[in-house]
Amino acid sequence: MEKTKVQKGQLIVVSGPSGAGKGTVLAKAFEKYPNLRYSVSVTTRAPREKEADGVDYYFKNIDEYMKMLHDNEFLEHQCVYGNYYGTPRRKVEEMLDGGYDVVLEIDVKGALEIKSRFPEAVMIFITPDTKSTIEERLKKRSTEKEEELMVRIGSALEELKQAEKYDYVVVNEDADRSADDIGAIIRAEKCSTAKNKVFLNKLIYGGN
Repeated sequence: MEKTKVQKGQLIVVSGPSGAGKGTVLAKAFEKYPNLRYSVSVTTRAPREKEADGVDYYFKNIDEYMKMLHDNEFLEHQCVYGNYYGTPRRKVEEMLDGGYDVVLEIDVKGALEIKSRFPEAVMIFITPDTKSTIEERLKKRSTEKEEELMVRIGSALEELKQAEKYDYVVVNEDADRSADDIGAIIRAEKCSTAKNKVFLNKLIYGGN
């Protein structure tokens, strides 16, 4: 018997301002939906406390990163707050070809770069319910100096203005519900006529 071809997975781009709770929401989504896979980004910044190489990021020095860039190993790449970030191409393509839905958690510039190259990517913007929530959450982190914190808050508010360029907005008032919203978006996308053209043609005109 011929092996059934695995349906290619969905590429999902998730962005949102610092303090929106993206990490918490996505952690819940991965618990609820086992077909989801996370694309681990490459960065030149130093690891924060409790961050692990290959889990949170692939931590590279600047020479290693630039070699990857020269070898066209990134789907997208950006410089953010003086550090370089990139999405490794090969690993994402392998997961998609394996039928997994792959989540890229990247900033707005990187997300729009992905969308220009992969129009089929589903763009989701996660936002807190109020502006004050952003400031409160960033202050609780206590990972930046006051000046850096103000820069991040200002950048977060600017990023909110980019939400209209995304396909969907998820307002994070409750992480569990927001994770369910992401699951619903993915299911809806897989039921779209655009994603089922091959099936519909076979159904209408015949063929296996």
